[in-house]
Order: sequence, then structure tokens, then C-alpha cells
Amino acid sequence: MMWNLRRLWVLAVTPAWLVAQAISVDNHPSLQSNAEEYSTIFQVHQTILTVSENASLPAGPDQTERHLNEVERLLQRMSRKHGRWNEHHPRYRLLEALRGFSSYAQLQQAELDRLEKLYGHASKQQRALLEREIGYGKRFTRVRELIAKNQELCDAVVRNALEFYQVDQGELDSHVEQMKKAGRSADRVSVSQALKHLVRDWSAEGANERDAAFPCISRALSEISAGRSGNDKPLRVVLPGAGLGRLGHEVYQLPGFEVTNNEWSMYQNVVYRFLENVTTLLNPDSSSGSAQDRGVHYPFIDSWSHHKTALDMLRPVSFPDVPPPSPPGTAVVLVEGDFTTAFADSTAGFDVVVTHFFIDTARNIMTYLDTIFRILKPGGYWINFGPLLYGSAPFVQLSLEDIVAVAEAMGFEFQEAPESCGAASLPGKKVRGVEAVYGFNSRALTKNAYDAQFWVARRKL
Repeated sequence: MMWNLRRLWVLAVTPAWLVAQAISVDNHPSLQSNAEEYSTIFQVHQTILTVSENASLPAGPDQTERHLNEVERLLQRMSRKHGRWNEHHPRYRLLEALRGFSSYAQLQQAELDRLEKLYGHASKQQRALLEREIGYGKRFTRVRELIAKNQELCDAVVRNALEFYQVDQGELDSHVEQMKKAGRSADRVSVSQALKHLVRDWSAEGANERDAAFPCISRALSEISAGRSGNDKPLRVVLPGAGLGRLGHEVYQLPGFEVTNNEWSMYQNVVYRFLENVTTLLNPDSSSGSAQDRGVHYPFIDSWSHHKTALDMLRPVSFPDVPPPSPPGTAVVLVEGDFTTAFADSTAGFDVVVTHFFIDTARNIMTYLDTIFRILKPGGYWINFGPLLYGSAPFVQLSLEDIVAVAEAMGFEFQEAPESCGAASLPGKKVRGVEAVYGFNSRALTKNAYDAQFWVARRKL
């Protein structure tokens, strides 16, 4: 197998006192004293990201045939000659995502300039007090420095995507210029959200959110696998709305499953492709495995609200806490595209569909239900965990009771769920609700939590 190795050099700027201490919510210091010192002392670490990229996608034992076939199909769909060229074309959406990542620093700095200008409206006496006591103005300088560090990560994501999707830099430059002439700004929010998903999916900090859902889903899958008799063929599992794919990789660790992730957002997909090609983010010359030797980013610098301390906003987050399997295709295959159309040729093709924080993203939830039923084999299982927070313009907004009634009418039989996965949500129905946090930032002063609904339903034979 041919591999193209390169190293990306990242400077992780971290407050010196923070590096010297164990970082936890319980012992994290505040800025009530020595604020001037905390705002000015830094320690710089040199972190090496060793990125291994498949140069030519040759067949071999390290990559599964279905991965190679899916990459081939993906590149065909990415061709400008495939389908109608408009803003919905996958290549157009890819170029928009890459434009967003390329423009990260420019867009974040513009927002920072706005905030700094607002600070100027405070009176001279007020600003003098803020500068003397907490060095407030210096935070703008620090955030600018950290924006630049995040841009290094964004640039690495873009470089990897250009190679993986076989897009020339000139094509991206041309697209950027066309959008500039059209007066269309790049998407700042989607890039920021994709970076925050690194926290939720691939950092130790995200464990509190993962631990609400993953154990229930894993237990259900293990019970389904254990219930088989005399069949050594792996169960085929698909996870629509997979985001950055951590759950799919957790499922792969269970015995007896072939895992397919599915995601529509190109902002999520290009970061996943970057992670997929990272053999290790640990410094190859270090044996400590400590946080400063890992890849880091600063996901919370774009929000100045709901922090206990200023340092919470500025803190680095290491990723990944466990390396994704590499090279790509050895564990989990990603199918990019809309769930309702990406599996048009997969009627009765899966043993299990796992919808994690997904079904309420539907414009038409009935189409989601139709797709789940269609792609499941008779006797296959649908595992769901998540809220029912519909978007701004859904065709249909079903209650939990509605969904259960419709699913049963379609031919699903709801199975018993363990009490550890929540209390019964509906009298006489096998659906349970459990509180699940969804907010990315475990140290924030605000928490977003849902009464997530968990069920296991079996398609009738």
C-alpha cells in the first residue's frame, strides 16, 4: 500500500499555570485574583500532527472492498457532470464547506472586531477599572492568537479534503472568487459547529454527553447480536446523521457488526475525512501521551457568554481521546448524502438502523420512517435515542405518541427496554425517556438537556 506522509506543525498556546496543574471542573481556578498574571503568562508547546493519507486508494488488506467501492461512487457523484449543477450539488456543497474552513479566521476576526468596538462604548473610567483589575482588553489579543491556531487546523482539514475528493486548489480559489463577486459570505456558524463536534465526539470532555446515550445503544445491539443462533455473518448496521462518527466507531468495537455511517453535512464530512486519515495525533518523539502532546483546538473562543472564568473560554481541548481506526475503510464506512436517497439501492439491506439525535432533523419525518422501514430486513431492528425538537419548517411534527402509533401501523413491534435507560414515557408503551445533555461545553454556566426518547423496535417478519 502506498502512503503519503506529512507532518503538520501546530503551536498550542496554553496558560503556563494551567499546564502545570491537573485540569478538572472541580479544581479549575478563577480570575478573582492574579488576573493580570493569568492574562499575560503563556507556555508554548510544539505539537506534531502526523497525518497519513492514502495517495491512490489501491485495494489491499488494510482497506475493505466496500470502502473502496463507496469512495468510487462518491467521486462519481462529486463530478460536475453528475446531475444538475446548483447549490444542492454535492460538489458545490463541498466547495462551500471548504470555503468556510478557509475563511474561518477572517470571519471570526470580523466578529471579534465587532465585540471590541462594542467594548469601546463603555466609559473611560469603566474601561480603566476593567483593564486594571482583569486586563479585559488583552483578551481580544489572546483570542486573535487562538483564532490563528484554529485556522491551522482548518487549513489541514482543507488540504486533506482537496486530496481526498480530488479537487484542485484552483477550482476552490475560483469558487471563492465567484462567491465574493456575488456578495455571498462564507458560513461561519457551520464551521464553528463542526469544530465543536470534535469536543462532543472525540475528546475526553465529551464523555458526559456520550455516556447518556452510547451505553443504552450498545447494550441493545449486544442483546440483538446475542439473540442470533448459528450465524457468524456480521450484522449490518447503519447510523444516519452520524456527525463526526464516534458512535459508529464505538459500535464497531462490539463483536459481530459491520458499520456504515451516513452524514449529509459537508462541514462534518470534511472533518471526519481528516480524522479518518490521522494515524496518530501524538508526538512521535514523546512517550508521555499527555494532553499537550495531542492535537488541540480552542472551540469556545467564539462565544463570550456563560463562562465561569475567562480561562474556560480560552482553554484548549485535546483530540482525539482515542484514535480513530486508520487507514480508512478498516472499520467504518462513511456514506455521504441525504439518508432518504443515499440508500436507494439498499432495500432490506440492513439488520439494524440506529438513529441517534436524528429523527427530529427531518423536513418530513414520514420520509425518514419510510426509509428506515424500507432498508431494514424483515426482523431487523430500529434503535432510537434522541429528542423531538423539530426545525423551523417541517412538513409534519409528530408527538412521541404519534410516532409510536404510526410506527406500529407500519409494521414495527416495540421491544422491552432496560430500566437503566430511563423511565417509561407513555403508559403501556415500551419507550423510555432519559435526560441527555447536548451543549458541547461541560463547563458552561448553561446546560441544554433533553428528555431523550429511547426505544428498540423490530420490523415484523
